[in-house]
Amino acid sequence: MFPEPRIFSPDDPVFLAILGRADIDADIGPQVAGIIREVRTGGVAGLLACVRRFDAPLPDLDALKVGAGEIAAARRQTGDDFLSWVKAAAENVERFHRPQVRRGYVLDDGDGVRLAKRVLPLARVGVYCPAGSAPLFSSIIMNVVPAKLAGVREIALAIPPERNGSVSPKMLAVAGLLGIEEIWRMGGAHAVAALAYGAGPVRRVDKIVGPGNAYVVAAKRQVFGAVGIDTPAGPSEIAIIADSGADPGFVAADLLSQAEHGSGHEAGVVLTDSAELAQAVAEETQRRLSGLSRSAAARLALSRHGAIFIVNDIEQALDVANVLAPEHLELMTREPARLLPRVVNAGAVFLGPWSPEPVGDYFAGTNHVLPTAGAARFASSLGVADFQKDMSILEYTRERLRRTGPGIALLARAEGLSAHAEAVQARLGEDPEIRDRQ
Repeated sequence: MFPEPRIFSPDDPVFLAILGRADIDADIGPQVAGIIREVRTGGVAGLLACVRRFDAPLPDLDALKVGAGEIAAARRQTGDDFLSWVKAAAENVERFHRPQVRRGYVLDDGDGVRLAKRVLPLARVGVYCPAGSAPLFSSIIMNVVPAKLAGVREIALAIPPERNGSVSPKMLAVAGLLGIEEIWRMGGAHAVAALAYGAGPVRRVDKIVGPGNAYVVAAKRQVFGAVGIDTPAGPSEIAIIADSGADPGFVAADLLSQAEHGSGHEAGVVLTDSAELAQAVAEETQRRLSGLSRSAAARLALSRHGAIFIVNDIEQALDVANVLAPEHLELMTREPARLLPRVVNAGAVFLGPWSPEPVGDYFAGTNHVLPTAGAARFASSLGVADFQKDMSILEYTRERLRRTGPGIALLARAEGLSAHAEAVQARLGEDPEIRDRQ
């Protein structure tokens, strides 16, 4: 039987291995640093060398950028039915994200004092979209739509090409539908480095977003500071809380939905208070595995990080889920909405039997770029705010500074920062040279 149901214990090695998945890319750090250094110091030559080594033997620099004709041809090739569903999905994502747009504010603090927050879009963003084991065109939608809502003027898209240099027509068609014209044939750590530091025609960006493999994640962590990044995304994961009334076929199908991604480190966890359901889910999972188009990938992932845990009750299941802080959490119980207030750590929550995880991946409108590997304890899904920044604005008056200046100077001197204090006291007439000019 695969995976075997087991009584939950917080010391279970399977459970501890799932919690430890955040460290799976630790050993590739030096290799990634070398790739970044090659691009950063070598510029165009370094980037092309990496592209030829890791991506495709492109003949020259001009071949690095996808042309408008290729994008148009991809849109014709994919067909109207595909594009109409993409358009509908993008509209749903836009509708859900539009209320997230921040506008800033101005505070009249009296005495003519004005305090404000000004919200601005990032000027230029790099979006990484993986295409190795599967062309994840849906990630283009999830990253580009909120960026456009934020007002980002320039979006550079990096897509790993096939070894022959071609790029997935579906990904190009989606990018074209969303109005993206700057698309680069490059992937991996070298693509992240090019976006972070610039390399010839690939101009540096302000922030890099989008999921990728372990090399991409490690590279994003290493370039952070030179550019902004979103929450580094690890392998996908799903946790399902199910009671005795759940359909074991639904649970098994959803357990497998994330295991097929292909890294071999995806996690799938079922938490149930029913031994009978646990057994039925195990049998259904085994039965469905053989029929999947990516059964080998799913089998490998579940052999490493798959588990069906039998818990004492649904309350314990919720406690365990909050420790896992999963990317996706499904509540497949009789009254899922009643359990929702107990959920405090999850990237996205799916309520009831008719809300399978792929609905969020593709169509509902919520963002599928979510915190993984326990990061839902402190991080959020990608949204419009990830593409905006704010600046504080303050305007004091002479009257306010004369009233508050002595206290400000006192606080500065209490920290041992006399120059800070004197910058205020100079305006209070305590510096003879300044006083004579006032």
